Amino acid sequence: MKRPTPAPRPRSTQDQRSALMRTKLLDATIECLAEKGYCRTTTTDIAARAGVSRGAQLHHFPAKIELVTAAVRHLAEKRLADLRSKAPHLEGKPDRISAGIDLLWSVFYGPWFNVAIELWVAARTDPSLCAAVFPVEQHMANAFDSVWRDLFGEIASTSRFRDVLRLTLYIMRGMALEGMLKKDDRRRRALLEVWKNLWSDAVEQTSLYSRPIDHSGRTLASRPTSALVAVDIETQEPE
Repeated sequence: MKRPTPAPRPRSTQDQRSALMRTKLLDATIECLAEKGYCRTTTTDIAARAGVSRGAQLHHFPAKIELVTAAVRHLAEKRLADLRSKAPHLEGKPDRISAGIDLLWSVFYGPWFNVAIELWVAARTDPSLCAAVFPVEQHMANAFDSVWRDLFGEIASTSRFRDVLRLTLYIMRGMALEGMLKKDDRRRRALLEVWKNLWSDAVEQTSLYSRPIDHSGRTLASRPTSALVAVDIETQEPE
């Protein structure tokens, strides 16, 4: 019996092929930045890693700054996509603040953050790169706000919550930066637990926060900040 001839696969359009080529180049750029750093990354390296010709690379991105600038936006979207894919899993968690901080830390801690650092350092003396990096970081911060509003509702729109969230981002950047030099992160994780308690205490002080109720139905008072900061980090094993 003669087998039926399989239907021909639809050919991709020029726009689809172009988009695929750009994505390959942008992914390769991020990989090169993570592995070699900004200064040692060349467009020739990127084209080779992407498996495309030098001519194709020049067609899409004639200069390194154009390629890196596009990669900055591409990297931001990848980080946001990762965050948004994980955020729904926080629904129903008994302590969403703690789980949310862990989620943020997973976004900051790793190779993607190392690439961001490479670009920030290079942007200090490169006005064109700085002009590309800064708006992307602002976009990221606004996106974090949006994700947290989805998770925590009205309370996430309060100025106290937003301030503590931004402060958390600053703290995590510093911790992740130290992690580039010191791989043992036991101390950083201990400090992260302290920060979770401090954030919870700050949020409890807002008028929108529903304080925990004990079994007798009485509202429990929040813990004083002094008790939270009494954790003696210096008593841990020396690093």
